[in-house]
Amino acid sequence: MTKEISSLENKIKELKKRHNAIILAHNYQLPEVQEVADFRGDSLELSRVAAKTDAKVIIFCGVYFMAETASILSPDKLVIVPDANAGCPMANMLSAQELRKLKEKHPQAVVVGYVNTSAEVKAELDYCCTSTNAVAVVNALKGKEEIIFVPDKYLADYVSKQTGRQLITWNGFCPTHIKILPEDIRREKKFHPFAKVIVHPECLPQVVAMADAVLSTSQMAKYAKETEAKEMIIGTEVGIIYRLKKDNPGKEFYPASERAICPNMKRTTQDKILWALEELKEEVKVPDDIRQRAKKAIDRMLEIV
Repeated sequence: MTKEISSLENKIKELKKRHNAIILAHNYQLPEVQEVADFRGDSLELSRVAAKTDAKVIIFCGVYFMAETASILSPDKLVIVPDANAGCPMANMLSAQELRKLKEKHPQAVVVGYVNTSAEVKAELDYCCTSTNAVAVVNALKGKEEIIFVPDKYLADYVSKQTGRQLITWNGFCPTHIKILPEDIRREKKFHPFAKVIVHPECLPQVVAMADAVLSTSQMAKYAKETEAKEMIIGTEVGIIYRLKKDNPGKEFYPASERAICPNMKRTTQDKILWALEELKEEVKVPDDIRQRAKKAIDRMLEIV
């Protein structure tokens, strides 16, 4: 088995070199995928890193909207997703047409949208945001009376509490994060009384209220390295535990819930990466008119943060 994996990894390395390709892996990807990645991280963080490289091909191991974001920021690169069926249920909960209708109801509102959206939805935004910077983006809009915040109602709840702003929200959510329940945190605290509780802001408000820190996945990776705590209960998709353990061998990490698994994030495998590099499929290309409008929303966010 080890020889087989080693041979597969060698083939991936060879093809990567031949095509001048880089492999990006989101923090929730399978360990075997993280092992062959050039960069691991959050979706926007990865797209920004890729845009700065001289790679001609981007293999994005994540979900579909992430590859779209890479295409928005790197229009001259070939962006490939190893499994085109790896979608994001939250991103699929809001269409561009639905957002346009919401904007019609609130014509004076500024529209802030989470990066976990399709390219078409991003093209309808005034500002994009990530779980890392959502609070900073909303805080920067002090002069605006109305703010639409889409699509995640739980991230919106967290941002609203942090900023003191009433937000016009959408009924979107992450099906994986809502599987983490308050009783999960209580159970893990009972087993690990000295562990810090770190949760993602996409979690239920009751879970967020129990956390020592509310962080995006990239912030979790940073926090884990910098904290003096030796034990942490991690309230997000379980895939990140592999990275945290690898980066911090002297510390212990416990998933808040073993049920917090995103099946879409687990669709990508080394085999699929190899096929993607052999065939240079499936390409993700955002049409230029949508790309330019979506990029404006991302650029406005970057001006703030």
